[in-house]
Amino acid sequence: MLLFFNMAVSKNILQQYAKLVNEVNQHNELYHMLDQPKISDYDYDQLFEKLLNFEREHPELDVSSSPTQKTGATILAAFQKYPHRKPMLSLSNSYDEVDLLEFHERVKKFLRSEDDVEYFAELKLDGLSMELVYENGKLVRALTRGDGLIGEDVTHNIFTIKSIPKTIQHKGLLEVRGEVLIFKKDFAEMNVNQIELGLPEFANPRNAAAGAIRQLDSKIAASRPLKFFAYALGEYDGITFESQEHTENVFKDLGFPILDESLICIT
Repeated sequence: MLLFFNMAVSKNILQQYAKLVNEVNQHNELYHMLDQPKISDYDYDQLFEKLLNFEREHPELDVSSSPTQKTGATILAAFQKYPHRKPMLSLSNSYDEVDLLEFHERVKKFLRSEDDVEYFAELKLDGLSMELVYENGKLVRALTRGDGLIGEDVTHNIFTIKSIPKTIQHKGLLEVRGEVLIFKKDFAEMNVNQIELGLPEFANPRNAAAGAIRQLDSKIAASRPLKFFAYALGEYDGITFESQEHTENVFKDLGFPILDESLICIT
């Protein structure tokens, strides 16, 4: 990656920064493009946070080409590309109570209120983010998150997932966002089969799912126990969504799988 540096920054700072950027970029490529992660998700998050903190501590750095300024993965040239009508952003992580309290304070500040805040809490899924585009009730396109602004058209692979409805009762546009994943028990069975066939084991469920979806041959996706769960909206018309809880109930009524593990938290 080409980095643009401010000449006023010391050589030592630049070297430290370049090392961090290169390390994050290397793990991004292993994770997003090669589906061969070498470190755990937690270790990656810690490395990414280290880079973020370094940039905060040194505002004189030019961060325009930093991986902290990007969302998602590099787009593969083999796939047709389409822009998301609304950006597909990623969630920030938190690891302790302090992070949660700081988030809560930011929410109250945004709402300009000291009243209790009602949160809809649900599980964070570890799979491949997906946007399903329906026009007049028909699934016409499925896009990966890509870089957050432009996604890869993987419709041919999404059509192999039985839990995804190919038609729904809705007129107009509806973009349903969710996660494609493999359950751990199914993943364990996959690796048993790999061993029996004398093939390398898959690294983890997330990469086995992502690796199947980002293939030109849909037979690979069809051969894996892929599941989809809906949880968010892109663009839509002809329908009103009152809350996250209501949104997921609408998804369920339309035939989309949703997570049952959720609750309302009042603080």
